[in-house]
Amino acid sequence: MGTRSRIGTELSDGSVLSVYCHWDGYPEFNGKVLRQYYNTTEKVSNLINGGNISALHTNSGWSNETLPEVGPLYYTSRGETLEQNEPEMSSDFGEYLKMSDQCGEEYSYIFSNGEWSCYNVKSYDDAYMERVTIPAGNLKESN
Repeated sequence: MGTRSRIGTELSDGSVLSVYCHWDGYPEFNGKVLRQYYNTTEKVSNLINGGNISALHTNSGWSNETLPEVGPLYYTSRGETLEQNEPEMSSDFGEYLKMSDQCGEEYSYIFSNGEWSCYNVKSYDDAYMERVTIPAGNLKESN
């Protein structure tokens, strides 16, 4: 079973556009990947516009074949439609966190004001959600 997460970007009106990510959602992996590779509004928008994600940073395909590049493994790459996996819109940050909790994700990431923040969804209640530190440094690539 994966460590599920939700990855979102705060839009200029305060709404949040987000996608589901199934694998490696903990801050030591997805948090570092997001900070290292998706560090501009344009890169984050491109990531989210691709729809729901199985793995954020991999070179393995759906049949365990090695792909030529490391990157996100979208559900659309196995034949699912974007309509089945399109990004979700939340009216504000609170609704975004509540959706993450209701959908069973363990971590929730949001890109706002040029920075990533991470929240532990398991700690959610209507008054509080624990913000989690994304560890310093970059993801170390294995050979």
